[in-house]
Formats: sequence, C-alpha cells, structure tokens
Amino acid sequence: MNIPKRQVRAVYDADTITVYQAYPPEIADAAVRAGRFVPPFKRERMTWVKPSFCWMMYRCGWATKPGQERVLAVRMSREGFEQALGMASLSHFDRRLYDDAAAWAAQKAASPVRVQWDPERSPTGAALKHRSLQVGIGGAAVNAYVDEWVVGLADITDRVLTWRADLHGGGSPALPDEVPYALPAEIAARIGADEEITSI
Repeated sequence: MNIPKRQVRAVYDADTITVYQAYPPEIADAAVRAGRFVPPFKRERMTWVKPSFCWMMYRCGWATKPGQERVLAVRMSREGFEQALGMASLSHFDRRLYDDAAAWAAQKAASPVRVQWDPERSPTGAALKHRSLQVGIGGAAVNAYVDEWVVGLADITDRVLTWRADLHGGGSPALPDEVPYALPAEIAARIGADEEITSI
C-alpha cells in the first residue's frame, strides 16, 4: 500500500478523533475519575497528543516506562483538533514550508501549538518509511484542550498490556484501526502534510 510520507491517520467519527497520551498513575487516576484532566495534570506544561497508537506504544514502551505506565485514549472534538493544527508551527525549520529560518522562528514564537513528523512505528517498534503526527499543545491552547476540546477519555492500560503479551507470544492482536484523516487544505499545507485533501 502506497502511504504518503506525511499523512494524518487516526481513529475518528463524525465528531471526534482519538489521540493517545501516557501518564503516571496519579495523573491518569485523577483524570479518569473526573472524566477530564485535573490536577496533578499541569496546564502550564506542553502536553503532547498522538493519533498513532503504535507510536504511543513505542514512546511509552507499551506502558512499561516510568511515568508512562498508564495509557489514556482521549477523544477530542474534530473541531478542536483542527483548531489546534490551524494555529500550529513545526517544531523544526523546514524550508519547504517557510521562506527562511526567521519566518519559521516568528511563527513558532507566536504559536502555542507545535507539530512534528516522526517515523511511524510498527507494533514491534520498528521505524517505518512514512511519518506519524505528534501535536504539542501549550500556552493558552492547553486551557482550550482541557476545557473544550476533550470530550471523553478512557484508561486502556489493561488492553495495552494484553496486546503486548499477545505480541510477545507471537500473536497479531487487533490494534486500533487508523485510517487517513482528511484535513482542510490550508491546515494540511500549514503542517506540511504531503497530499492535498479536503474536509469530509
């Protein structure tokens, strides 16, 4: 299958998109009880969300890394997700998107959201040729994320550990089925997505 190098893929429906985050138990427990992010979650820190389940598993070691033992599936409104991307700046200078480094630095300084494209990962953690989107939400955008954009969250750690055991036993667990997510053309261009696509 021919996959564009930079393409958003996710689990989503007409109104929401699922992204993943991993936290220590004290943050995850409080969030699950409240149904939203509450202290000890810190709004003043940039929080990174990942539409790719396998990339999240690579990052948190399938819920085994210290401070990342609990995996949350967070349902964001699609409106909020696209609003975040619409105010984003790439984390690193890319001359395909910016006239020069000064233009990139100016946009980065004015943007509360960062995006970067990292190699997508297989379930075993191997790097793939296409890229996965990471979205860092900071500044005033964190308040919008917590108070407006998050519409639900679930602790999926038990499923993660079951799938991990299945993989280690040579199985092929049915992981979340992520499909291409169509962005408005201007947002796709802003974040450097490789294909010109329109909203559905």
